Amino acid sequence: MTTSAPPDWPHCGDGAGPGSDLVGCTGRKVEPYTNCLAHLSAGDRAAYLSGLEPGFSVDHRGTLLSAELLDGILAQLKDPDTNQARLGEARFDRARFTDNVRFIDVHIDGNATFTGATFHDDASFVNIQVEGDALFNGSTVRHATFNRAEISGDLRFDGAPVEWADFQSVKIGGALELCDTHFTFGVNFNDVHIGGNANLEALSAQWVSFTDTVFDRTSHLGPLLCTSHFSLLKTEFKHAVIIEAATPSLTCQGVHWSATAALRLRYAAVDMSDAFLEYPVSVAFNSRPFYLYGIGDDLEEPEMGSDSVRMLSLRGVDAAHLTLTDIDLTECLFAGTIHLDQLRLEGAYPMLPVPSGLRWHGWLPIHWTSRRTLAEEHHWRAGRSTASDGWAAAPVNSEVLKPIALAPVYRQLRKAFEDAKHEPGAADFYYGEMEMRRHADDIPGAERALLTAYWLLSGYGLRAARAIGWLIAAMLTTITLMMGFGLPNEAPRQEIVREKVDGEWTTIIDKPDPKNPTGDRFNKERFEEALNVTLNSVVFRSSGEDLTKAGGYIEMASRFLEPVLLGFAALAIRGRVKRGS
Repeated sequence: MTTSAPPDWPHCGDGAGPGSDLVGCTGRKVEPYTNCLAHLSAGDRAAYLSGLEPGFSVDHRGTLLSAELLDGILAQLKDPDTNQARLGEARFDRARFTDNVRFIDVHIDGNATFTGATFHDDASFVNIQVEGDALFNGSTVRHATFNRAEISGDLRFDGAPVEWADFQSVKIGGALELCDTHFTFGVNFNDVHIGGNANLEALSAQWVSFTDTVFDRTSHLGPLLCTSHFSLLKTEFKHAVIIEAATPSLTCQGVHWSATAALRLRYAAVDMSDAFLEYPVSVAFNSRPFYLYGIGDDLEEPEMGSDSVRMLSLRGVDAAHLTLTDIDLTECLFAGTIHLDQLRLEGAYPMLPVPSGLRWHGWLPIHWTSRRTLAEEHHWRAGRSTASDGWAAAPVNSEVLKPIALAPVYRQLRKAFEDAKHEPGAADFYYGEMEMRRHADDIPGAERALLTAYWLLSGYGLRAARAIGWLIAAMLTTITLMMGFGLPNEAPRQEIVREKVDGEWTTIIDKPDPKNPTGDRFNKERFEEALNVTLNSVVFRSSGEDLTKAGGYIEMASRFLEPVLLGFAALAIRGRVKRGS
């Protein structure tokens, strides 16, 4: 026995009986008859339809409607002056549409209500104008299409299960309400203008796509769940907005933010290429599931991998107004970003490291010192014919930039880190900048040789271990050369000679030049003397030792080279431990 309550309108009741169904057909009675449109006799139905005129309201709540019945209603309401069906109010709450529903060339002066309706097939609303609200709350829809539609009031699909929906060239004067709406597949909005607030709280779908859409007064978009993709391609936000989404992919290409915006995301790989920021915009990782205040619970999230947020591209973006918080930058393409030196990075922002461990560059083993690198540098190095392994290759069909284009990118990032008083990070980008300069095609050979020597000796003044290694090697070389050629066997003694010149005696003090060593040159005493000379050279002091002619040149060379290497090591250590005041 059916125990459901009767509807709150005069209903048909066809099929009701004490044994099984106490309510019967819930279709709205067609006045002055006792049955709904579906259960009227053929004559009564024809009489009802013939009495309809353009501008009349229709009320077929709870009625079972075939395509034939609906087409008959709309045909009778067609205005010959506009060639459109014109209705006053259109009430189809809890109606059941058995076939394809086609509202084509329809003008509704009041509200169009389909609350709780069931569409067993497709529902198309083409070239339709609704002066009031269009309500589909709780309706069940297979495929809803709105094409060239204008709704002066609100468009609501709250709590509606829909397979998928498509909105093309639609203007909504009021709010777009998709709160707790569940799309089996997804929903597309293309060339849509939303005058009021867009409420997408607890919306779930495989994809949600807004293309060329304008949001006039939307202040909070989401939290929403897209298990495949969320797109805001070429949309415009005219009001300050908070966007909250859990999605593996977010496209913000060409988005125009005419006011401040805060994007709080989970799982997302974000592409912000060519986005236009008039006011401050922040992109941040949300560490916990979003809370749905309208429902009182957390947004349910299926397994979608790591919940971290990755930035894929900032090309074409003016970063002067952009702040990234806890965003993974390992895949981010920075080349082409405007005012990159003003980008604000907060929290954790990992970037691609160099290949770890021992690698092979042809037959030569290489160990890369850890540093932050651009994804574009990885792409360039991976594409070289002589590249060592471990570098990330560029995606298919993507442009691989040359070092001459990457050097300015590193330079601007270095400045951004210096302004933020993050000296270790700035040091990594300085290293990258110098590497790109060294490999650029447009520098003279002499400059390349100088940069190569700078890199080889000290890693551009940033590799303390390398500079100290060369310093130790230089000191050992100096000691060896001093013991072998620079120190005489014994210090020359002064000779005092008295001579009579022009009747007067003159005392002449002379000291002969040290003689080149012979015999055993490598012993403890000579090592100690050579070490003394070398240590004094490191700090740019003269040892005061008597040296052979060769020893003098060796000391001059060591006094030039070794303090430089010591300075490189000190600079490298300072660059790693310094913090801004």
